[in-house]
Amino acid sequence: MSVISVGQAVVLGAVEGVTEFLPVSSTGHLKIVEGLMGIPVDDNAVIGFSAVIQVGAIAAVLVYFFKDIVRIVSAWGRGLRDREERYHHDYKFAWWVICATVPIVAVGLAAKPLIEGPLASLWVVAGSLIVGSGVMWAADQMGRHKRGEDDTSFKDAMLVGSSQILALLFPGFSRSGATMSTALILDLDRVAATRLSFFLGIPALTGAGLYELKDALGTGVGAAPLAVGTLVSFVVAYGSIAWLLRFVAKHSFNAFVIYRIVVGVLLSGLLGAGVLHS
Repeated sequence: MSVISVGQAVVLGAVEGVTEFLPVSSTGHLKIVEGLMGIPVDDNAVIGFSAVIQVGAIAAVLVYFFKDIVRIVSAWGRGLRDREERYHHDYKFAWWVICATVPIVAVGLAAKPLIEGPLASLWVVAGSLIVGSGVMWAADQMGRHKRGEDDTSFKDAMLVGSSQILALLFPGFSRSGATMSTALILDLDRVAATRLSFFLGIPALTGAGLYELKDALGTGVGAAPLAVGTLVSFVVAYGSIAWLLRFVAKHSFNAFVIYRIVVGVLLSGLLGAGVLHS
C-alpha cells in the first residue's frame, strides 16, 4: 500500500506547484503539509516523492521558457561546432548553467544522509524560514537592481548556483529565495534575478527528481500518486511562474519576507505545542 494516497498527492502537487518558484520554500511547505496530514516527513519514500513531483514544476518552466531554452541550447550547439559562435552570450550562459550545477550535485551526494536524516526536521524548516527571511530582506535592501539578464557573468552564475546548497541543507531556506537573494546582492534587478533562478533550477531539480525516482517507487509510493502529484504540480506551477514574473516587475520581496516569518513562527508554535512532530 502506498504511503501517500492519490488525494494526498493532489494536495502535495498543488503545494509544490505554488511554492517551488516562489521564495517561500517548497520543501518546507511540503514537509509542513505532510506533517499536518500525518505523513512521515523523514520517510525515504516521502522524500523521494517530494523530489519526483518537482519534475512537474520543472516541466512547467521548460514549457513557459521554451523559446528561451531553444535559443540557448541552439547557441550552445552552434558554439560546439563553430569557434566564432562561442563569443555569443547564450553559448556562454549554457556553460555557466552547467558549471553552476556542479556544486549542488556534489554536496547533495555527499550530504545525502544528513539531508534525509537530521536536517529533515520541521524545526530546521521553521528556523530556516525565519533566517532566510532576514537574508532575503537584507538582499533586497542592499541590491541596486541595476543589472539586467544580459549583464550576467560566469561569476554571477556560479555564486547564484552555489547558493542553492543552502536550501538543500536547510529545507525552509528556499532554493528560489537563496538564488534570488544572491542575485540581488550582485545587483541584478528583480526580474533578472528571478529568471536566472528559474534557469539554474532546471538541471538541479530535474536531476534530483530522476535520482530519487527509484526510492519513491521502490519503498512505498505507488505510480498513481506519483503521476497525479507530478501532473498537478505542472499545471499549478505554470500559473505560479506567470504570476511571479509579473509581480516582481513592480513589487519588492517584502510580502514574501513577512509571509515566511509568519509561517516560521506558526510552525514553531505548532511544534512546541505538540500539534506537529518534528
